[in-house]
Amino acid sequence: MKIIKRNGSEVIFDINKIINAITAANGDVQEAQRLTEREIRFAAENVRDQCENAGHTVSVEEIQDMVEDQIMALDHYEVARGYIIYRYVQSLKRTSNTTDDKILSLIECNNEEVLQENSNKNPTVNSVQRDYMAGEVSKDLTMRMLLPSEVVDAHNEGIIHFHDADYFAQHMHNCDLVNLDDMLQNGTVISGTLIEKPHSFSTACNIATQIIAQVASNQYGGQSISLTHLAPFVEVSRQKIRREVLAEIETLGAEPDPEKVSEVVEKRLRDEIRRGVQTIQYQVVTLMTTNGQAPFVTVFMYLNEARSASEKRDLAMIIEETLRQRYEGVKNEAGVWITPAFPKLIYVLEEDNIAEGTPYYYLTKLAAKCTAKRMVPDYISEKKMRELKLSAGETEGNGDCYTCMGCRSFLTPDRSGNGYDNVANAGNYEPGKPKYYGRFNQGVVTINLVDVALSSGGDEQKFWQIFDERLELCHTALMCRHNRLKGTLSDAAPILWQYGALARLKKGETIDKLLYGGYSTISLGYAGLYECVKYMTGRSHTDPEATPFAMQVMQHMNDKCAEWKAESDIDFSIYGTPLESTTYKFAKCLQRRFGVIPGITDKGYITNSYHVHVSEEIDAFTKLKFESEFQRLSPGGAISYVEVPNMQDNLQAVMRVLQYIYDNIMYAELNTKSDYCQKCGYDGEIKIVEDDGKLVWECPHCGNRDQHTLNVARRTCGYIGTQFWNQGRTEEIRDRVLHL
Repeated sequence: MKIIKRNGSEVIFDINKIINAITAANGDVQEAQRLTEREIRFAAENVRDQCENAGHTVSVEEIQDMVEDQIMALDHYEVARGYIIYRYVQSLKRTSNTTDDKILSLIECNNEEVLQENSNKNPTVNSVQRDYMAGEVSKDLTMRMLLPSEVVDAHNEGIIHFHDADYFAQHMHNCDLVNLDDMLQNGTVISGTLIEKPHSFSTACNIATQIIAQVASNQYGGQSISLTHLAPFVEVSRQKIRREVLAEIETLGAEPDPEKVSEVVEKRLRDEIRRGVQTIQYQVVTLMTTNGQAPFVTVFMYLNEARSASEKRDLAMIIEETLRQRYEGVKNEAGVWITPAFPKLIYVLEEDNIAEGTPYYYLTKLAAKCTAKRMVPDYISEKKMRELKLSAGETEGNGDCYTCMGCRSFLTPDRSGNGYDNVANAGNYEPGKPKYYGRFNQGVVTINLVDVALSSGGDEQKFWQIFDERLELCHTALMCRHNRLKGTLSDAAPILWQYGALARLKKGETIDKLLYGGYSTISLGYAGLYECVKYMTGRSHTDPEATPFAMQVMQHMNDKCAEWKAESDIDFSIYGTPLESTTYKFAKCLQRRFGVIPGITDKGYITNSYHVHVSEEIDAFTKLKFESEFQRLSPGGAISYVEVPNMQDNLQAVMRVLQYIYDNIMYAELNTKSDYCQKCGYDGEIKIVEDDGKLVWECPHCGNRDQHTLNVARRTCGYIGTQFWNQGRTEEIRDRVLHL
């Protein structure tokens, strides 16, 4: 059994250290008040048993709490008082410098929490360590100086989660939709160099990757680009290639055959599209941004976004090539084709690609084939989205279809009625058209719904009272995020605010006007709806008797956001939080404060957002239909998934799921497995096994447990992770049941 030290490193549990600590406190009191050796041993063994049954790897702080409880349970209050005083003195010593130990353990790669904090960052790499080191300093400043104490205390207790505290000291925002169209058509500036409108598709792709890297280095969340913005450059290349072919024929003194010329032009054009798409895929995978990872970028594939029939055909070629290359994958260091984490792909299911006989059905079949092998693309239903996302003046069914910002964070519909009157000075402004590209999210704070329920003790009246108190705490924390961005000069991130990614503001101008009126959003996240409802009603939220309470909880958060929005003219929005490492943190905090409650706190994780619990038996179609109602109530961000076995030989079933998504739910994905063992060449599912109380990954063919020679890809939060996960998330992955 292992424990986690204060610096984040893991060590083997040693009962003698507990015995020595109690003995030391014992020696500071009068003999008549001391514990006997048997009592000391009894207390220490009880602590050991508690650690073994905790359901997670316990921390030193948790063990010390247990020791206090055991001493007091034996009625030796003077010894307990001495032990508490000793802890307090040691705590005062540590607060003089809170970051040194963490940074040193990080550099030496023995900080277990950091090693598994982000499934797309390799913490042994210098650039990642540099980002984490800066992050520890930023978090220290944030918690000591920049946030109110009540927000810090609630964050530390797992009552709320103040996301991305390691970036808060800087004036940075969360995620966005990059206005790639404006930057490519009207030029941009990268690192002081003017980049003019490209003269070919391949050049446009190369510039796009540079923009992606620059944007990623100036924010801390996800970004999205649309392939539609690259589509016009297919025709630019087509005309360029045609001129070249005609020139070659003229040089040869031959008479051009229009049909043959077109055939040669289209063949060369396809080659250029292949090279351009390959540039995007390989550049994104291999680029390392200043935050120590490949850019978190989503590529949007939406045929009806094209502005003409010819552009739509060209866009279809780009989408086809993108899907083919993702199906193939990328080669790892052993030269084996594997599944990359990024770019994330989103494919829109539309009227002309969802049914057999429609013009672009072949693309959907290719997307299904790719999903079965590589877990992407994910799917947005144009039909359902246009029912839910209504800009000013739009009616249900005639709304807007657009991509999320990264994995699931959605902008609110354009409430201005006129593209916000081009407040961002975009070069591609179209009066009267809803505005999405160039908009962004200010940040996220998440409420732990399980904690609200447990704090109420099951009393519904008390639940709503505590819920309101916690929501106001989230509101305070969200306003800290908003106010941190206020006054930010466009000079802080020129690629974002001056050169078109989000705006074209003047040098020295603040971004303040972009923080109001709905141009940007700010997210109230939530987690653990399942456990919250289960505790309050005794039933899963899928039970018809419990579902109304779940809906009430969701509606209450929406009502609060509407109230805050009316007060401030800021678009607060409900966001189904994609907990990664925080799911483990929340679970540990709940266990520490409320103990292990069967069915509620007996796991090393809590359920993401509104999702059906991962272990609940439910079929794919029932799950998607049920969760679609919660997507409607989670307008700031929501995604649903179904767990499926290897579907590569059953693409008809995949197509059936996609058609169901189109008719029933706005945004969904299929989770399969995509693994490889470099030691024996096994390409089936790498399993999770338990070793001395810790969950580890193991090749079922050769027994290999070396994470450096195992390629494991799993979707955990709407995006794919490839660097392994903390114990809580690993337990959640292990507990998943198949839905198909």
